[in-house]
Amino acid sequence: MSVEGPVETPLRPTGEPVVDRSGVGRARRIVVKVGSSSISGAQAGQIEPLVDALAEAYGRGAEVVLVSSGAIATGMPHLRLDTRPTDLATQQAAAAVGQNVLIYRYQQSLRRYDIVAGQVLLTAGDVADPTHRSNAQRAMSRLLDLRILPIVNENDTVATQEIRFGDNDRLAALVAELVGADALVLLSDVDALYTRPPSEPGAVALVDVPFGDDLAGVTFGTAGAAGVGTGGAGTKVAAARYAAAAGTPVLVTSTANVARALRGEDVGTFFVAGPVPAGGRS
Repeated sequence: MSVEGPVETPLRPTGEPVVDRSGVGRARRIVVKVGSSSISGAQAGQIEPLVDALAEAYGRGAEVVLVSSGAIATGMPHLRLDTRPTDLATQQAAAAVGQNVLIYRYQQSLRRYDIVAGQVLLTAGDVADPTHRSNAQRAMSRLLDLRILPIVNENDTVATQEIRFGDNDRLAALVAELVGADALVLLSDVDALYTRPPSEPGAVALVDVPFGDDLAGVTFGTAGAAGVGTGGAGTKVAAARYAAAAGTPVLVTSTANVARALRGEDVGTFFVAGPVPAGGRS
């Protein structure tokens, strides 16, 4: 038996362009990306509030795609590993085990809302090759039409260094372009992007980033101290710029703020999108 879903809100998808963070709450199609450090290990409990927020957006009619890292980190304890493996074969083995466990955890949580997840594993070649890209695009579109919530990750079990996306922030930007998302939300452990690592004196949160702003004078840190992720503020900026250039606005904030972000509340750093390229975003 499912539990009662999220409280209905007056927000409804409008299909109108998202020009500021408030518009995220009315976006028709949203891609949300969460990192390994936010949903694995000691932070695995954050899956429940993350799903609550996704279900709330889903419940008001939005089409939601989740790009989730965490396969390798989730698989590590099952392989009795204390640190992230450095050799490719062990990374692939950890991903094979961890992806299965991760999807199970998501589906168990989504079941509270009678939402079914669909697993989509991609490599960079799937996006670069026109035929594979078209197939992936068609499958994702059909899943959304059927009100399935796609959960996307890099196919770490078969990916090699030569065919990797590099990080899931970039994958999320590519998925947003692939599905023609109205908004992309990049989640991390930090509530916003800062002018320098937030632990340093004088760090100031960035509120809005106009399209084309080169962020001169801003210094970004690398992956966090948890040691299980591969991204950082720099990868989020690169992904946000890519998505914005493809016509998709981006909000960067913490996983703890995801519900507020998806309601269009005043959180995080908002990247204003450029014009939608000729032919659309998908």
